[in-house]
Amino acid sequence: MHLELSEREYRDLLTKDIIPQMMFVSGETAEPSPETTTIIEEIVHTQVIEMLKRSTALATRRGSRSISTNDLFFLIRHDKAKLSRLVTFLSWKDVRKTAKDSDDKGGDAADIGGDDPLGGADGGPGAGGPVVGDTGKKNKRTKVTLPWDVSSYFSEQVPERDDEEDEEEEEMNEATIARLKTADERTKNMTREEYVHYSECRQASFTFRKAKRFREWAGFHLYTDSKPNDDIVDILGFLTFEIVQTLTEEALQVKAEEEMTKNRSGEADAQSKKRKRETGLFGEQEEGRTPVGPKHIQEAFRRLQVKPIPGRNRVWMGGPRSLQRTELRLI
Repeated sequence: MHLELSEREYRDLLTKDIIPQMMFVSGETAEPSPETTTIIEEIVHTQVIEMLKRSTALATRRGSRSISTNDLFFLIRHDKAKLSRLVTFLSWKDVRKTAKDSDDKGGDAADIGGDDPLGGADGGPGAGGPVVGDTGKKNKRTKVTLPWDVSSYFSEQVPERDDEEDEEEEEMNEATIARLKTADERTKNMTREEYVHYSECRQASFTFRKAKRFREWAGFHLYTDSKPNDDIVDILGFLTFEIVQTLTEEALQVKAEEEMTKNRSGEADAQSKKRKRETGLFGEQEEGRTPVGPKHIQEAFRRLQVKPIPGRNRVWMGGPRSLQRTELRLI
């Protein structure tokens, strides 16, 4: 359960278990070295600290001593695909909580009505047996309102329609669908047992059942004056997975380009050509198959720091100092 981990044990858990599982889900099928996972852990740690600093600065500008979920939303506002995944994550989190409360308090409520995509129980807290007409409302995803949405300016909200489509959400989903397609390519040749293992690795988290150690690892007490609520910790847990996945995917691309360059220049040995035979994700590991290394992670991080941010326009401010970049970019 990881409930009584020391700080050292928590870091070891990250580098030896959690991060390798996240890398595996992201496409790295070989076993990464401890040096590689340690570098990733340090990068994620730095990114989380930067998010806490910026969120605290935003909260201070609002006249608040504690950060809110809106502060974290604002930090990733330019990455519409990631923001869409985060909003979806939070909305389904509420559904899971409602279903769990229904299981705990509702008794036979799970047997009544409604399609629940998570397989949870229908009905809300304290519902001993709601009518069928109420079931859809109980398990309907909560709409997460972003601070820049026009609807957030008003106390009264217009009732949602089931057939109403969000144009911006459709735009956000394009990158998410591409990621799902990539995941499908990785898993289509798996056996049942292999997919079970893959699904277990997808549950890897910096925060699940380790929230206390995560807060200490991130240094919440150094950057915020108040204890963060569960939503803040859950959002940061989601974003840490996104950081590891983005780093791994970029590092795999760096490694593929490196191998292609070696092949073209004749540096690769003749045996490397034999490794090109088609195998599944869980196929026997070919001789000489090497995982991404520290240099690939470092180059991936460098590229991500200079890559243009989607939806954000760069403005030339003039002068030689405008060429200097001192701000850490969030991945």
